[in-house]
Amino acid sequence: MTQKIHLIDKSVEDANIWIKELDHKMGWADRKRSFRLLRTMLHALRDRLTVAEAAHLGAQLPTLIRGVYYEEWRPSKLPVHEYTQKDFLAHLEQAFTTDPIHDPAEAAQAVFDLLESHVSAGEIEDVKKVLPPKIRALWPSVH
Repeated sequence: MTQKIHLIDKSVEDANIWIKELDHKMGWADRKRSFRLLRTMLHALRDRLTVAEAAHLGAQLPTLIRGVYYEEWRPSKLPVHEYTQKDFLAHLEQAFTTDPIHDPAEAAQAVFDLLESHVSAGEIEDVKKVLPPKIRALWPSVH
């Protein structure tokens, strides 16, 4: 007899919703690629936040996405001091060397837009305040 564990089932469902939404935003039909984009951008964002702000953002992510977010996290090395979009987007480009993304800035904006649709507005504002202006400018709502 198979017994479902509600928390795990809900976590998988929530993660799939996020990945499907990102896949749709990117106009892709490749959920693995969309997951890689989400993971890469969450790590790049997390590493540029203060430890406290990274933890506050992480608390609002779905359980499975939160696990991905914290994967390989080294709080003692935060925040990374990169101030240019080029340096920030280089992390994204490195994850897609075999299947490059046409417009890395657009991909980053898609992930930020996804976050804005699922994370409280107050937390999003707190995250933006911590980011350097050149990276903050990638957020869709800043334009």
